[in-house]
Amino acid sequence: MKRKRCEMEEAAKEKKITEIGSAIEELSVLSIAKTTIVTTETEATSNIINLPLKPLLSFCKLIIQVLDKIGPTMAVLRQDINQNIQRLEEMWESDPIMYSNLVEIMRKEANEGSSKKPKSCSRATLWLTRAMDFTLALLQRLVKDMSQNMEQAVEESYNLTIKPWHGWISCAAFKVALKLVPNNNTFINVLAGKGESHQMVQDDIRSLISLLIPLVSQLHSILELYEVHKLKST
Repeated sequence: MKRKRCEMEEAAKEKKITEIGSAIEELSVLSIAKTTIVTTETEATSNIINLPLKPLLSFCKLIIQVLDKIGPTMAVLRQDINQNIQRLEEMWESDPIMYSNLVEIMRKEANEGSSKKPKSCSRATLWLTRAMDFTLALLQRLVKDMSQNMEQAVEESYNLTIKPWHGWISCAAFKVALKLVPNNNTFINVLAGKGESHQMVQDDIRSLISLLIPLVSQLHSILELYEVHKLKST
């Protein structure tokens, strides 16, 4: 019995924790940590939920890891996500108690009239949300048809979620890099853990989608409340 237990523990250590699996864990933590505490009448009537900042940023970092699997095509978006994470982390580090949740930061900037400034945390949140929109759109396409053309799936997801807000330089750079997208099997294989089949990856993606949809919806509600949801890239 003892030997069998040791073997099971060894197997658990050897098992690769995938980016998708880690993202599911982070979103699960975030779902539990969300509260419905609000401090203004407008937020109450808008059904705004306070989102703990650190778990949210941890999830955004995992999005970067997933996008890395697509390759150089996502370099511009990856850099943008990383910069926006850093901006929000700097705000949190300035006062971890006061800025422990996203809504508090958005409220502060709205009161100061700084929400729409180029370096605002509100703008950073907007672009992180758009990155989630892209990730969600791509995963939904993949889970619907795991054999579809990867380049087409990436392009359609980008056109739907990010292109309307990008300037022409970013759009042109993406168009060139699109040719570097890996084929479908390669992408699924790098997402898979040790011994995972494509069906298992598909199941994991479905689980992630089910957690990501309500988070993205809540983020869009917050962005609309503070009237920063239609800002374009500067």
